[in-house]
This record gives sequence, structure tokens and C-alpha cells, in this order.
Amino acid sequence: MNWEFDEIINREGTDSVKYDLRQEIFGRNDIIPMWVADMDFKTPDFIVKRLNDRLRHEIYGYSFRSPEYFNSIVRWLRDRHKWNIEKDWICFSPGIVPALNLCTLAFTRPGDSVIVQPPVYFPFFPAVESHGRNLVYNQLIIRDDRWTMDFDGLISSITERTKMIMISNPHNPVGRVWSDTELKKLASICLEKKIIILSDEIHNDLIIQGYKHTPVANISEEISDITVTCIAPSKTFNLAGLSTSSVIISNPVLRKYFKKKIDDLHIGNGNIFGTEASIAAYTHGHKWVDALMDYINRNAGFVISYCKDLIPEIIPVRPEGTYMIWLDCRKLSMGTKEIQDFFVNKAGVGMNEGSQFGPGGEGFMRMNVATSIHKVEEAMTRIEKAVAAIR
Repeated sequence: MNWEFDEIINREGTDSVKYDLRQEIFGRNDIIPMWVADMDFKTPDFIVKRLNDRLRHEIYGYSFRSPEYFNSIVRWLRDRHKWNIEKDWICFSPGIVPALNLCTLAFTRPGDSVIVQPPVYFPFFPAVESHGRNLVYNQLIIRDDRWTMDFDGLISSITERTKMIMISNPHNPVGRVWSDTELKKLASICLEKKIIILSDEIHNDLIIQGYKHTPVANISEEISDITVTCIAPSKTFNLAGLSTSSVIISNPVLRKYFKKKIDDLHIGNGNIFGTEASIAAYTHGHKWVDALMDYINRNAGFVISYCKDLIPEIIPVRPEGTYMIWLDCRKLSMGTKEIQDFFVNKAGVGMNEGSQFGPGGEGFMRMNVATSIHKVEEAMTRIEKAVAAIR
């Protein structure tokens, strides 16, 4: 079946964070928004159909998640990632960011240390600091033109108060799909030091052809026992507004602590339409995701080739996963405020400025290419003209 990814859909006037908050976020409405991580593509037809079928019932009262919901997740992870989980391991969360905060509360105490690996998804930071925990940076390093984990730095940053590490797998924003070797080395350190691995795998389905996602918890039973995995259909199928995510925990003690936090805060009910959308996505979504990632790969390739040929001052980091491209703009020699102003007010393109993702992000910009190729082309043309004007 063919899905139309080239179509430009007007999202203005739909209370879209990406479009309707441009004035508030960037100070102007005429920019091309390529920042927040949602896509400009229509939600797949098989999801819309299931939502419409449920909508027609006309009663939207209290509901629970049926065996079909859990079984669809089990099958998806088995078929897509060769990860065999039990349905009892699946815990509900209204979102990944809430899950990060809940895990901090459930598995650590005030004064404990939690390690993160910047530049990384910025909600990691308040998920630690907002609850009186000590945020420890183990910064990624660039080796042979490739971002990688600093294992020596990780070991040296661990103390007796270190209880957890948050990782982004695949990594947002640098686009790495961590290899089995890297994840095994990380896990061996955490096993030795008795540290919980909180693995944000929300981008786990968004893998560029030629790479393979490895769920940390699927490496071994021993590693699974210290790992908490966060997944959701939201990024993959453009469902962020339906607030349905899953936290997969094989360790019954950790699972008990997590569920208690959900119950204490009374946020475990979720919503009918998030449940229905999740079932449809994980039941029928394989071919759609394959087509999506083929399109994303072509968009990313266009940006990379365009910069190489026409904007050598900007060096895109070729993504292995996600629909983000991490743009190395350090040759522009601009500070954090200056570079953001340049792209917004000179180029007319709204992106995420790199220092937002923590140490190591300075001089970079994150570009979302999950949009029509026509918008990608227009954005690159604008950027080219802006850069040419300051050469």
C-alpha cells in the first residue's frame, strides 16, 4: 500500500504546539518549524479507522486496557525487535517524560545521584533535579567523527550515591543507534556498580536501514533485571497528543515500586483513544513504518548532500535513527543566542539550539525532517541564502 508523505497539510489553527506557538517560541509566525519532535504526516489510516469506530459508540466513560492492548505490544516487540517480553511486565504511563520523573521518584531518594549523557533530550535534566536528586553529566565524546559513550568518564563519575543512569536509545539528538557492544559495556559497568538503567527507547522503531535497534533489556536476563525501558507509539505513528506510553519492567520489585507511584498519583487510567490507537499501531503498523523510514532517510540524505554541495559551513551528522538531524554549525562561529537568532531571523527556520541539550551541544542545531520534502527543500534554500549573506 502507498502512503502519501509528500502531502503538505495545514496544521495551523489546530492548537498545534509546532505551528500555533511559533510566535511565542520564536517571536515570529513565518518560520518553517523544524523543531519539536512530532511529524507533519497524517496519522496512518488504520489508526484513524479504529479511532472512528470507537468514536461512533458515543459513550466515553471509564475504561481499562484489555488483553488485546498488552498482546499487541508483546507481538510488536517480538516481531520488530526480537524481544520476548511478558504482558505482566508492561506498565502504563501517560507519557515518556512523566515516566522519567516517576522512575526517579520510585528508584532513588533525595541526595542520590543520577547520571545522564549529554547532549541529550533535555527533559532528562529536570526529571532528576526537580526531585532533589543530584544530576551528574557523563558527556558523550566524538571519536573518529562519530558520537560515542565515554566509558572511562562514566566509571570515574560513579560514587556510592549513584543509583541510576538515564540513556537515550536510539539517541536524541545525535541520532546514534547504540551497538550491542556499546550497550553491553555500559550494562557491565552498571551491573558491577548496582546501578539501574533507565532506557528511553521512544525512538526504537525509527531506525535507518542498515542499522539495528537493541533493547538494553534484551541483552540478557541479568541486564533485564536492572533495566527499565520506556516505549510509546507516539513518535513512530504521530500520536503524541493521545498520551499513551509503556514502561517495561521485568524485575518484579522495581515494577512494584513503579506501579505504586502511578497508583499514588492516580494517573494510571489513561484514555480510551490512546489505548485504541496503540492497539491499531502495534497490530498493523509494520509496512507503514518501513515506508516512513524510507522517506525519512531520503529527507536526511537530501540535507546531507545539500550541505556538502552548497553549505560546507554546516556539517550534518548522518542519523542512524530518529527523524532528527544533528547539524554541526560550529564553523559559523556563533554563540548560543546568536546562532538561534541567525536561523530564526535570517534564515526563517525554527530549530532546537544545541546547548538546550546540555554540555557538548554548543554550536549544534537539531533539525526535524519528518515533514514533506518540499518543506525540507525550502528550509535548506533559506539556510543557504542566509549563510551566503555572511560569508
